[in-house]
Amino acid sequence: MQRRLVIASAPALLLLRPAWALGLTEGDANAGIRTALERGANSAVALLGRPDGFLGNPLVKIELPGHLKDAARLLRATGQGGRLDELVTAMNRAAEAAVPAARPLLVKAVKDMSVEDGLKILKGGDDSVTQFFAGKTREPLGRQFLPIVTQATEKVALADKYNAVAKKASGFGLVGGEDANIQQYVTARALDGLYRILGEEEKKIRQDPVGTGSAILKKVFGGLGG
Repeated sequence: MQRRLVIASAPALLLLRPAWALGLTEGDANAGIRTALERGANSAVALLGRPDGFLGNPLVKIELPGHLKDAARLLRATGQGGRLDELVTAMNRAAEAAVPAARPLLVKAVKDMSVEDGLKILKGGDDSVTQFFAGKTREPLGRQFLPIVTQATEKVALADKYNAVAKKASGFGLVGGEDANIQQYVTARALDGLYRILGEEEKKIRQDPVGTGSAILKKVFGGLGG
C-alpha cells in the first residue's frame, strides 16, 4: 500500500490538506508533479530556444548591465545607437542558441526528483519550481551554456569592445566581475531567463490543469484550487 502524503492547496492560500481528502496517493502526487515539470521544461525550452525567444520577450530580454546601460544613453546621443542595438541583439541571439542544450539536464532533474523535492514544490510559492531547477541544474547548465554563448558572441565584432569597456567599468566598481565578460554575463542572464519562464509555465499548469488535457495533472492540480 502506498503511503499517503500531505500536499498543499493553492500556494496563495498557504493552507495544507491531507492527500486522502483529494483521493491522492504518493504515486499520484509524484506522477503529477513530474508530468508538470517535464511539460514546463519542454515548453520553456521551446519558447526561449528560437529566434526572438529572448529578444522579443520583455520578461527575459537581456539588456546591457548596470552602469553600461546608463552609459548607453550617452552613446546613443553620439550616434552609436545602431551598434548598441546590434550588441543587444547579439547577446539575446547567443542566449537563444544556448537554451536548447538545457533540455536533457532539465528532464534528468525531473526524473531524479525525490519525494521531498516534490513536496517542496507542491507546498511552495510561485518560485518553487524556479528554485528546484536552479538548485539542480544551474551549475552544470552554466558550464554547458558558456561555450555555446562564447561561439555565438565571437561572431560579433562588438564583443571585444564590450569586454574592454566593461572591464574598465569593473575596475571602478561599476560592474560586477561576472558582468565584465560578455560571455559570462549572457550565460548568467540566459539561465535567469530560463528559470523565470520555467516558473511561469508551471504556474499556468497550476492555474488550468484541466486545459493541459492530462488526466494525472487534472487529478493532482485540479484538486488544489478549491
